[in-house]
Amino acid sequence: MNPPVPLPAEAEDLLTWLRVERGRSANTLEAYRRDLSAYSQWLTARSTPVSEVVEGDINAYIAHLRASGRAPSSQKRALVAVRSLHRFLAEEHEGRVDPAAEIEVPRVPAGLPKALTESEVDALLQAVSGTDALARRDRALLELLYGTGARISELVGASLSDLDLDAGLLRVYGKGSKERVVPLGRYSLVALVDWLSPAGRDELEPDRWARRSDSDALFLNRRGGRLSRQGAWMVVKRVGEQIGIGDRLSPHVLRHSCATHMVDHGADIRTVQELLGHASISTTQVYTKVSTERLWAVYRQAHPRARDI
Repeated sequence: MNPPVPLPAEAEDLLTWLRVERGRSANTLEAYRRDLSAYSQWLTARSTPVSEVVEGDINAYIAHLRASGRAPSSQKRALVAVRSLHRFLAEEHEGRVDPAAEIEVPRVPAGLPKALTESEVDALLQAVSGTDALARRDRALLELLYGTGARISELVGASLSDLDLDAGLLRVYGKGSKERVVPLGRYSLVALVDWLSPAGRDELEPDRWARRSDSDALFLNRRGGRLSRQGAWMVVKRVGEQIGIGDRLSPHVLRHSCATHMVDHGADIRTVQELLGHASISTTQVYTKVSTERLWAVYRQAHPRARDI
């Protein structure tokens, strides 16, 4: 494996701009850094400074990505980072040509979300037993993941001040720190009230907060700090393994399941878009395809005139 190559100053400038001016999340910035680091290594091996890249170099890099066996989605993400870098440099330096201006980002076929069945979701949400503080927290976390369709990062980043139990609403901050309000269903509210009772969250509060911001965290870990994204992911995985679906379960699968089941039961696609916080309706429309695929599957199985002769 080649030793890591420090990012050129131009790439660091782009990352700073994305963080400060565009408000990109830490996860997005880290993905950009990885892709730009790989691109920089490739350019270094060819002795080509980023300021001297031409369109042919980028086409060669695309061929390199394909030859390396990277998934189409991974190739697309890498190319987006490369295009962003050269567009940024062209805009920042008057007279510099953008060598990626005519390069098209390849379309990636939309994969169907692997949603759980409603019975599997019921089994999952009933699997957490016990009345101790951690059990109350885990039930509330699972109910909110499925009940609101929120991202795991949105829930672990939520604070008590974001919650309005009387109105049944929770404010979350999605990609790019975009704020939205999601409704809390009856089961989510019951689980939250149980978690926020003296026998729940109060039991995990430390005598002294390690960080001031932890005191307002909606979800706490067993040490009294804000529950991390990885900690929440492990909760989901552990409960999934208890009922035999651990290999198919993740927080994102619960988000997929929430959206899929809503569409199956007649929810308007725009409503689902608003709930999930999708910037583009095209991202949400995959769930209509899921619903149609399920319709056809049931039809072929159940209708005697739909079966193969």
